[in-house]
Amino acid sequence: MTQSEVPASHSGHRYTTSARGRMSRLNITTQLAVIVPVGTMLIAYDSATWWEALVLLAGVAASMVAVVLWARERILAFAVPLLAVAAAVWLFGVLVTGSTTAFYGLSVVVPLIVPGMPRHRVPAAVASVAFIAATGALRLLVAAGDPGWTAFQFVLLPGGVLVFTLGFMFANQAFYQILAELDEAREHEAELAVARERIRFASELHDIQGHTLHVVKLKTALAEKLVRRDAGRAEEELREINALVGDTIKQTKELAYAQRRLTLAAELENAKNLFEAAGIRVRITREAAVNGRTGELLGQVLRETTTNILRHAEAGQVRITLSERGITIVNDGAAGDVLPELRGLSTLRERLAVEGGDLVVAQNGAEFVTSAVFPAGAAR
Repeated sequence: MTQSEVPASHSGHRYTTSARGRMSRLNITTQLAVIVPVGTMLIAYDSATWWEALVLLAGVAASMVAVVLWARERILAFAVPLLAVAAAVWLFGVLVTGSTTAFYGLSVVVPLIVPGMPRHRVPAAVASVAFIAATGALRLLVAAGDPGWTAFQFVLLPGGVLVFTLGFMFANQAFYQILAELDEAREHEAELAVARERIRFASELHDIQGHTLHVVKLKTALAEKLVRRDAGRAEEELREINALVGDTIKQTKELAYAQRRLTLAAELENAKNLFEAAGIRVRITREAAVNGRTGELLGQVLRETTTNILRHAEAGQVRITLSERGITIVNDGAAGDVLPELRGLSTLRERLAVEGGDLVVAQNGAEFVTSAVFPAGAAR
């Protein structure tokens, strides 16, 4: 097993940052696409003069700024000025112009701020609803007409809208919290899977060297005792020690460069177990059985690709297709437009080329494809 050039922590940080940036842009685009047209229509409907429209526009502007800051996770730092502007517009609408839609800014700003507060979220939500209702009730003191209709327009409707949007955002916050916890659990599972792979590697290394070193120790002690009593026997023991050390060096080198003989069936089962342990769905399609040297090489490709996916991708699903001439591994965890440099796969590409095969690494959107293929007649 060889290690890729990009450290897992750096790669994971890159992928996480990229995904968060895309999510932020998506949130800003989708919410502004609703807030701006609705706010514009409300201003056009509820303002009789240009200065009334200007004040209502301040509430819509506060909503737009709040959306951008919320998507970038910076809204709490600007909570006070945003709430002050939205509250001032509502007071203006209640006491001066009788604008029934002046609460629009508060109905957007408050739900974006309160659910994200580190503490006292419920009291803050209750206080916000009480403020918008109490402020609306002031309209009963300055306006003539039907008190019931006035109470509905300035108390019940704004309070109800705020309760609804707050409930929606609290549910949305809980949903994202669950997603964050699931993502953290998945990351831990991936780390455990990589740790298991390292333990497996260490176990193989121990199998190769542990027994040999123990035997070498015994034979060295025996040769030391025989060197004066039976020089011929001592010489034979030393030759065996030399052969053992040479064979161990060879096996260790093969293990380090993923050249040790392995079976493709075992690697398929190992990859399946590792992916499932990391919470990644796996679909394996076996169109044909592959054995011999070709099976060993494809097993090495699968092992290296499995390690790369666990360490460097954010895959939710992996598809493995085994044909008579090769293997294709597709994962949906790619991010960014630049292919990462994977030293292990580069080494395997050279190894497959010597055997007449070809290793292709490509990225298609969010999918990362690793495909090892032998031409007809080359596989054996």
